[in-house]
Amino acid sequence: MSQLPSLKIGDLTVDRPIIQGGMGVGISLSSLAGAVAKAGGMGIISTAQIGFRDAEFSKNPQNANLRAIKTELDKARAIAPKGVIGFNIMVATKNYAEYVKAAVKAGADIIISGAGLPISLPEYVSEAAADMGGKVKTKIAPIVSSAKSAMVICKMWDRKYKKAPDLVVIEGPLAGGHLGFSREELTEYGADTDDVPSTYKRIQYDEEIKRILTVIKEYGEKYKKKIPVVTAGGIYTHEDVVHQFELGADGVQVGTRFVTTEECDAPMEYKQAYINASKEDIVITKSPVGMPGRAIKNTFLNHVAGEREKIEHCFLCLEHCNPAITPYCITKALINAAKGDLDHALLFCGSNAYRAEKIETVEAVMNELAEGTL
Repeated sequence: MSQLPSLKIGDLTVDRPIIQGGMGVGISLSSLAGAVAKAGGMGIISTAQIGFRDAEFSKNPQNANLRAIKTELDKARAIAPKGVIGFNIMVATKNYAEYVKAAVKAGADIIISGAGLPISLPEYVSEAAADMGGKVKTKIAPIVSSAKSAMVICKMWDRKYKKAPDLVVIEGPLAGGHLGFSREELTEYGADTDDVPSTYKRIQYDEEIKRILTVIKEYGEKYKKKIPVVTAGGIYTHEDVVHQFELGADGVQVGTRFVTTEECDAPMEYKQAYINASKEDIVITKSPVGMPGRAIKNTFLNHVAGEREKIEHCFLCLEHCNPAITPYCITKALINAAKGDLDHALLFCGSNAYRAEKIETVEAVMNELAEGTL
C-alpha cells in the first residue's frame, strides 16, 4: 500500500491523482463526475450527445447538447462544490468549437480532448474567455497515444499560440471506446485483435510512454512550468496505478472501473453487462467512423457485422460520418446502451471490463485505486 501525491495542474489541485475518464453517450454525466470530484479525484463529463434526453434532441441535437453542458456541470458542482470538474470533448465532434466554447462559458475547470488532434483547442478557449471579458481559467489537456502525436500538438501550440498544454493524457492500447491506434498497432502491442484478447506487451508500450514523457518535459522546460502527465488504458487496481507512477506519470485516468459504481450515470442493465462479460466477450470492432473501438460482443455487434443498418435519422454527431455509407448510426447504438436496450446497443468498454464482479461505490473504488484499501 502506498499513498499517492496530489495532482497539481497550474493553480488547480486534485487531492487524489485520479481522473475519471469521459464516457459517452450518457455514461459519465453529472452523477459520476460529481461523485469522483467529491471523493478527491477529477470528475469528467462527456459532451458526446450529452443532451440525448432533451425533448428537442431529435430535432436540434446541437442546441440540446450545448444546453446540457451547463446543466450537467451545475448538477455536478452541486454534488462537489469544491471539486475539480471538467469535460471530455472529442475533436471529431461536429462543430467542435461550439462545444469547447460552451464548456468554457459554463465554468469548466479543464477540457480533455482527443479522438483527433486538438490543434485549435487553445484558440477556441481563448475566444470563449474573450467573449466573457476575462482571462482563460479553463485548463486544456490533449489526449495522445504516441510520442509523434505529442510532438505534433506541442509544436503546433507553441508555434501558433505560444502555449504548452496544462496537462497531457496518454491513452494506451487497453483503453475503452475509440482507440488512437491502427489495427496493426493494436496487434503489435499485443492488445486485443479481431475477437480474441491476447497477452498485452506492457513493456513495449511502457517505452512509448517514456518517449512521450521526454517530449512533454522538453516543452515544460521551454515554458518554465511543470506539465503533468496522466496515463490511461487498462488501469484497474492500485498496483496498476503504482506502476504508472514508477514510469514517471503524475496521475492516472480510469474509466471502466467506474462504470460498475452506484453513482455511474449508466443504467443498471449496462453495468450488469460488464459484470456478466467474460474476457472473450471483449473485442475490437470497427466504428462507423472507421476507427477501431473496444466493446462487449453482443447481439447488436453480431448483427451489424453481417448487414448494414438503414440510417433513418442523422443526429449530427461526428464530423466525418457519412450516413449514406456508414454501417450503422453510432449515436442511436450508444443511446440504446444508455437506455438499457442492450440488444440494439454498442457497449463500449475497456480491456478489463470482464473483471467487474459487483456494484461498488465511487468512494470504495477511489480508496482502492489511491491507497490500495477496500
